[in-house]
Amino acid sequence: MQPRLSGQRIALFEARPATEISELVRRSGGVPVCVPAVRERRRPATLDVGALLAKLQLEPQPNFVFSTGVGASALFDEARALGRDAELREAMTRGTTVCRGPKPVAALHREGVTASIKARSPFTTAELIEVLDQVELRDRMTILLHYGERNAPLVDALLCRGAWLYELTLYEWELPEDTGPLQQVIEELACGRFAAAAFTTQIQFRNLLAVADGMGRGRELLEALRERVVVAAVGPTCARVLADRGIAPRVVPESPKMGPMVNALVDHLAPRDGP
Repeated sequence: MQPRLSGQRIALFEARPATEISELVRRSGGVPVCVPAVRERRRPATLDVGALLAKLQLEPQPNFVFSTGVGASALFDEARALGRDAELREAMTRGTTVCRGPKPVAALHREGVTASIKARSPFTTAELIEVLDQVELRDRMTILLHYGERNAPLVDALLCRGAWLYELTLYEWELPEDTGPLQQVIEELACGRFAAAAFTTQIQFRNLLAVADGMGRGRELLEALRERVVVAAVGPTCARVLADRGIAPRVVPESPKMGPMVNALVDHLAPRDGP
């Protein structure tokens, strides 16, 4: 990637792929400042997964709905800890697996399971609900793997279609244990020391604002993101949460992934050639 920025500082809030997204910004000539805004905490779930596996023995064609790759991996980890991952794999193979996006598809692939049905881009809850029309749900056991919090619209959609629902939330989204770095970034955003801020999940923004409110700087943070900082959102769900607080993201890539988001942000910030 040819450098096109001139040392603009970009605030990033990723945790897992922080090195990857930082390197994308760095190779473009920007200065990445990556401070994770979210911590994923696994929930104790051995009993829940054991109960699920017992029920699956009685269900000839279960449905599995995956909102998240992390949840898919966590489910297999719990089954493996019980020595029953082969049993889980067999249940998925005889049933139907529905995935919201590429991450759960990849997580299942690593376990030797091929996703039956995949939601279309941009992989929001709306697209996942849409693709449920392809699934026989009425009176079928349907296992819903949530992301870091309960997705009420998805639950309602499944129940309205007559599914016998078994919900699992195997990890939770929390604030980082040390919020000091986030507080520093909030101060610098409020003071205009960043050219841009890029959000790859809506929970990053929600946590950032929660920390700012706790500092008494929520209003200043919102003003900065509305007026002085170029805001990028990875996709429509993230953009919608920002818009609900009066922040109009100036960068939302067509493909809801980190790479396209950074490329679109660079295009927005880079000086134009010619007059």
